[in-house]
Amino acid sequence: MSPRTPGLNARLRAYLLEVGLREHPALRALREVTDRLQEGGMRSSAEQAQLLAFLVELTGAERLLEIGCFSGYATLAMALALPPGGRIVTLDVNADWAEIGRRYWRQAGVEDRIELRLGLALDSLDALLAEGARGSFDLVYIDADKKRYEDYLDRALGLVRPGGLIAADNVLWHGAVADPEDRSRQAQALRRFNRRVHDDPRLALCMLPVGDGLTLLRLRPRTGPGQP
Repeated sequence: MSPRTPGLNARLRAYLLEVGLREHPALRALREVTDRLQEGGMRSSAEQAQLLAFLVELTGAERLLEIGCFSGYATLAMALALPPGGRIVTLDVNADWAEIGRRYWRQAGVEDRIELRLGLALDSLDALLAEGARGSFDLVYIDADKKRYEDYLDRALGLVRPGGLIAADNVLWHGAVADPEDRSRQAQALRRFNRRVHDDPRLALCMLPVGDGLTLLRLRPRTGPGQP
């Protein structure tokens, strides 16, 4: 996660937030509370959360999966964009962080749209597959342990429906992915992830310099013989 898009000075960012962002009062309050946490830098940027919510509304998505809840800021943004009867399943290993968000989910009147599953993300994803959720999600948002991104992608490809979307956060990793001198495990894992989705013909791809880098993927439906 990253709470701001790089390259914006303070004046331009303030302008963007003033006229380019429509934020529910509960969503704004959760953003401000999150930013006071020691780990507040993990929050998805406001413009990124709005983009995800826009995609939910644009596509008419009704069933969402979020891998990595943190304080539930992006969770709330997407839940607010769901149609009546829509639902988001969000995964995290830290109950304390998620409880921060729950107060604001309730305040916004969408707590009943959000199902929080606690535990290791891979375990929760495998449980969803075992429960018969294969191909049932319209959008999957990946924003958890960067070293596991390829593992999350493997599960996401099983859980998202043909024609559905996968969004992956932090794909630029503060610029480290383009720095050959950076040999950190996170940077190397994200380079592998970025190359993998780039080379996968099943996936329509759009990498955006929003927040800390957001890659949007669409699982292309099979349309006939010879199609990937």
